[in-house]
Amino acid sequence: MLKSVSLLGSTGSIGTQTLDVIEAFPERFKAGVLVARRSWELLAQQTRKFRPRLIALEEEEYLPQLREALTGVPVEILAGPQGVLEAASQADQDIVLSALVGVAGLKPTLAALEQGKPIALANKETLVVGGELVTKLAQTKGVPLLPVDSEHSAIFQCLEGQPAKTLQRILLTASGGPFRKRPKEELGRMTAAQALQHPTWNMGAKITIDSATLMNKGFEVLEAMHLFGASLEQIEVWVHPQSIVHSMVEFIDGSILAQVGLPDMRTPIQYALGWPERLPHAWEKLTIEKCAQLTFEQPRWDDFPCLGYAFQAGRQGGTMPCVVNAANEVAVASFLQGEIYFPAIADIIGRAMEAHTLIAQPTLADLERVDAQTRELARTFVADYRIAASH
Repeated sequence: MLKSVSLLGSTGSIGTQTLDVIEAFPERFKAGVLVARRSWELLAQQTRKFRPRLIALEEEEYLPQLREALTGVPVEILAGPQGVLEAASQADQDIVLSALVGVAGLKPTLAALEQGKPIALANKETLVVGGELVTKLAQTKGVPLLPVDSEHSAIFQCLEGQPAKTLQRILLTASGGPFRKRPKEELGRMTAAQALQHPTWNMGAKITIDSATLMNKGFEVLEAMHLFGASLEQIEVWVHPQSIVHSMVEFIDGSILAQVGLPDMRTPIQYALGWPERLPHAWEKLTIEKCAQLTFEQPRWDDFPCLGYAFQAGRQGGTMPCVVNAANEVAVASFLQGEIYFPAIADIIGRAMEAHTLIAQPTLADLERVDAQTRELARTFVADYRIAASH
């Protein structure tokens, strides 16, 4: 059956790799809807190549350029936040892949779920911020949440067909990022350019910085709680620099299942789009020679405090994960712009958490308000860490 894919975030790292998968399997998938935030030129190129029925651009100031670039191309064009929600809600799509960066992915994902569409979820923040809202709506609508993150795809595959009561532990693997071997005293001198040099994965800028701070892994811990009904006590993080073992699951009989493969996001994307089928492998395959040395080590909790902040947010629940995410997005953006030093990212998050008054059972309106308030507060904290112009 030909599946029509609604791709939210088509111009980002996950989005472009999803289109690689669609192109590799033209008899199985087609791009029905493409949504981008601001990269109108790439969106226009994708539209001319893949011929979706509908596209949407969130930042509508670029709409005139997009329309001009697509003169003569038969496609419906929407714009603005409301246009994105309308694009995510198209009833004729078979699956929605949510890959918008940041908390911006939450409302479009909820809109797609309201239509009863299966969700291939690549947007971490959707579950970090609104996990309970998202999982409850998916259960109500009776549609699956198919993880696209390589780690959660691995856990999903290991758990398939296993009763929930047989789960003992989730062993979530982390590459350790570009600063895994850097002494703590050097971290304060690390630049954004250095942080973007990930040793094994090719990802977008924001998620690559999150990998350097280990916040990315902290977010994945929170995701795993919602996706697999696990408690924080059942989730362990292990640094695995080779990025071959994408995660492991231990069962009550002591057996451990692992999913292994090369660090290529197209593999879990392909699995999510094709599920419940497995499709032929279209990319470079793992060979046993590349498994000759697989190592695992404990994270450096004290040197990379963002991971601990994520666990703390998971224990507190409610609006605290929203606070962590909002403060992190502001701090990472400031670091990428060269405004603050690397360690200030964690400091800003910690201060935002200390300042927050928890809401235990937040509504979507509560989450939106807390997100906005935290961003404003975090920007004031950025000013305290701003690098002097003389640097």
